[in-house]
Amino acid sequence: MAFVPVPKDLNRVKTKVMFNLTKRQLICFALAAVVGVPVYFLTKPSLGISFSAMLMVVLMLPFGFFALFEKDGQPAEKYLGHIFKTVFIRDKVRPYRTNSLYSAIQNEIKEKEELQLEQQKQSGSGKKKSLIRLLKTDRFTAIRFPRRKRNGS
Repeated sequence: MAFVPVPKDLNRVKTKVMFNLTKRQLICFALAAVVGVPVYFLTKPSLGISFSAMLMVVLMLPFGFFALFEKDGQPAEKYLGHIFKTVFIRDKVRPYRTNSLYSAIQNEIKEKEELQLEQQKQSGSGKKKSLIRLLKTDRFTAIRFPRRKRNGS
């Protein structure tokens, strides 16, 4: 009894239009023929058969590439567009940035300290009092974590 393999992921299956080719492949191969065949017949008398055939193949190769190439489900123009963007448009160095709650709280604490320092400079109080005030601020009470209970010891 003959077995026919059925793909499990049907999203990757392309519908074939004609000659077991997809619509994209038919269009690209037709464009390749429209470009390559006239070049061959126009250059054959002056350049010779072998050189004009090589020229025709070279001119038709990009169309074949765009018809057949697909990587990670993306056609060639999307894939080449991503490569172009990463090489020429986007920054070379991509620093790691996060939007964490901890850094927001730290920035808020720094702003409070700077405001307090400015207020102390304006009021003209001494350095000792300003240090005591900084130590008594609520910067350490912004986040309180419960203490763990140790088991046994």
